[in-house]
Amino acid sequence: MTSSLRDVARLAGVSVGTVSNVLNRPSIVSPETLAKVRKVISEIDFVPNGFARHLRSGFSRTIGLVVPDVANPFFTEVARGVEDAASKRDYAVFLCNSDESTAKEEKYLNALIEQQVRGVLITPADNKAERLNILRDRGIAVTLLDRESKQSNQCSVAVDDVRGGEIAIEHLLSLGHETIAWVNGPESIPQCADRGLGVARAAKASGASVTTIRVPQMNADQGTEALKAFLALEKIPTAIFCANDLLALGVLRALLNEGIRVPEEISLIGYDDIAFARSAAIPLTSISQPAYQLGVAAAELLLAECDEAAMHSHQQIRFQPRLQLRQSTGERR
Repeated sequence: MTSSLRDVARLAGVSVGTVSNVLNRPSIVSPETLAKVRKVISEIDFVPNGFARHLRSGFSRTIGLVVPDVANPFFTEVARGVEDAASKRDYAVFLCNSDESTAKEEKYLNALIEQQVRGVLITPADNKAERLNILRDRGIAVTLLDRESKQSNQCSVAVDDVRGGEIAIEHLLSLGHETIAWVNGPESIPQCADRGLGVARAAKASGASVTTIRVPQMNADQGTEALKAFLALEKIPTAIFCANDLLALGVLRALLNEGIRVPEEISLIGYDDIAFARSAAIPLTSISQPAYQLGVAAAELLLAECDEAAMHSHQQIRFQPRLQLRQSTGERR
């Protein structure tokens, strides 16, 4: 049977109000009483009802984190950064996986509202702001994660993905590759669109030939499927750039299964620099972005707005990507 606040008060020989003070304002409780009540709480494994504790404020010490794909190690590392930063401020984190679905995202946002979260960190499934405006209208702080904000009334933390796309193409060009396959996800995903813009800019500036292979999802299985389309091209490019490392690892697996040597015959580069990229059969060259720092920075901005709203000024932070060179790219032969 679940213990209640009254059970703690009865066993400790104090009032319900005193137990409430121990939980919420321990500084006003005498050390003797504090120790006595906490001993009872420990003995009966009492878990405070967070909803009841925060009825007066209207919010709990929780935040929501909504990401597109928790199975992607990039977002796992982002979530670790968020959780570490939140824990330092005594906040808990609800992790939600949207699968890039606006319908699923909306269900999670409604659930977070019902849970009275104080704020939400979100990588939105699209660029529409209506759902997020509903949160703000309810007094729930919102910070965009891995997305740049187009509005001045919210914080955002992102990476310059346009520049990331340019860096990858510039690296392949420096190795002599003039024909490149660009394996990209749905154009509706802002990161895919921005990275694609960088690819197009670098290709236009150099005169390189870039062939786009579009996939519906950003995972390793789709990378394997993308290689089938790559091998069916009339003229096979000498290099492949993938919009994330999961796609690149799927491509790498398929290349090796086909007996195609990397990088001797085909150079391959990914994006994100996840841990698996370093430990692949052929360590993967990748465009690195600071996933953990991204999560920490976003959480700190959100929690600053939650706890110090009157003094808070909205910021848009942009990290710069960099090339992480490994063995999967080499000079054109």
